[in-house]
Amino acid sequence: MTMQTETIDLNDNPFFLRRWGDPALPPLLMLHGFPEFGGAWADLAPHLAHRFHCIAPDQRGYGQSWAPEGVAHYATSHLVADMAALAETLGAPLTVLGHDWGAAVAYGLAMFRPELVDRLIIANGVHPVPFQRALAAGGAQSAASQYMNALRAPEATQHFAADGYKALTGFFTRYMGGQGWLSPERLADYKAEWARPGRLDAMLNWYRASPLVIAAPGQPRTDLPDLPLDRLRVRCPHLLLWGPDDRALLPEATEGLEAFASDLTRITIPGTDHWLCHQAPDRVAAAILDWMPQPETAP
Repeated sequence: MTMQTETIDLNDNPFFLRRWGDPALPPLLMLHGFPEFGGAWADLAPHLAHRFHCIAPDQRGYGQSWAPEGVAHYATSHLVADMAALAETLGAPLTVLGHDWGAAVAYGLAMFRPELVDRLIIANGVHPVPFQRALAAGGAQSAASQYMNALRAPEATQHFAADGYKALTGFFTRYMGGQGWLSPERLADYKAEWARPGRLDAMLNWYRASPLVIAAPGQPRTDLPDLPLDRLRVRCPHLLLWGPDDRALLPEATEGLEAFASDLTRITIPGTDHWLCHQAPDRVAAAILDWMPQPETAP
């Protein structure tokens, strides 16, 4: 499967895209998370490219896309606006797939720009309300998410870049889940993306800009951001794919999601963790294709 690349302007800023499949097929917008980049979808996209035109951008601050300096540029509203502009160029409404932080942007599109999204797929990602509730409870998810404080720290960029990105590599391969899929060659590709000027700091700014409140273990928090619950609903069909061995996002982070997504399907991919799209791309693709409506055939 041949991958095509290009740089386009979104809201007057350059964004790097990777594409797989026939442009005449229905578009599938694929949104990566931390600490990845658009190339992370190269495992999954070939399994879907017979059905979709797969489009994977480097999101703001990542890889070869625009990376403005300053935390304020990474508020969720800006991240969603980038991808809304891209969706408008692709022929919306379209199917959107998000993983990790890409899931936050995908949820934002579905909630705040519902006219752009006709089906929403999330792979080990979380809706802001169930996640904030779990983060604030002081329980297992609060404990699992303490790493976010390290990523938000002012010195985080220097810490995670030191010694050839030793700490970031360790975070990626040990804390977040299995590492069998991350070959030395692939890790070298990731390090090359992290090393682009200003990119690691920009990637960390996604965490710094987030309003999410994280309780210390055993110390519930009540000083939570005021979330507009009525606006945080997913009105299109929604598929949640889950790697059950994820150590960063626990099942409690999705409890109550049905209250915000009335047409929700949950599918677990056994034997996978946070990196399910790398570990079992064939099974992830099969779950997606089985959930999608069957394409119309000519009479």
